[in-house]
Amino acid sequence: MTARKTADAGPSPFGPIVSSGHLAAGALPALSEFEFALSMVAHAFHRWMVRGMAAAGLPDLSPIDILVLHNVNHRSRPKRLADICLVLNIEDTHVVAYALKKLEKLKLVASARKGKEKVVAITTAGETACTRYREAREALLVKSVLAAGVDPAAVSHVAAQMRALSGQYDQAARAAASL
Repeated sequence: MTARKTADAGPSPFGPIVSSGHLAAGALPALSEFEFALSMVAHAFHRWMVRGMAAAGLPDLSPIDILVLHNVNHRSRPKRLADICLVLNIEDTHVVAYALKKLEKLKLVASARKGKEKVVAITTAGETACTRYREAREALLVKSVLAAGVDPAAVSHVAAQMRALSGQYDQAARAAASL
């Protein structure tokens, strides 16, 4: 493998950092680097969400439950199941429906009818949970990220690139499904 220049350390004699060298052997090794990093970030983010929400007083929520709770709380407006799935890019509506049932049982969200559609809204208990999570996030995560000197503009740029790549993965998934 040829030497590769990394962003901070100069050329690396080891090549790209990947979990599957056979995938990095293709025309775009950087994509394999991205996928490995994405996997690491996703698992770390899920661990953080679960432990952060436990610190906020709700130890029995899964990462999906927490994402759904925060999405329902977003802008304090009732949401339809289809809209939650769309925003979170979750194809399997039953996964979100299960999370909503669990959150409703915990009295963190409440469902109602809006015309012919069922909608869910945040409850006072759900809003309190989201506020406590935000406080734990600020104290435990945001503070340490800022102390590490991470450039907020760079984080925004990475997020924009990830959203753009998500479209490429979605298109590739559609193409693969048609084979």
